[in-house]
Amino acid sequence: MVALLALVLILAIFGGLGFAVHALWIILVIALLLWLIGFFIGGVSEGGGRRWYGRW
Repeated sequence: MVALLALVLILAIFGGLGFAVHALWIILVIALLLWLIGFFIGGVSEGGGRRWYGRW
C-alpha cells in the first residue's frame, strides 16, 4: 500500500512538472513573438540602423 501511494505521488509530481514545463514553453514562444513584433515595428534607431535589442 505504501509503494502504491509513493508511486501515485511520484506520478503526480512528474505530471505537474511536465505541465509546468509545457506552460513555460508556451510563455517563451509568446514572449519571443512579442519581442520580434516589437523589433520589426519599432526597431529603427535615430541613426537609421536596426538595433538587435529592441526599443531600449
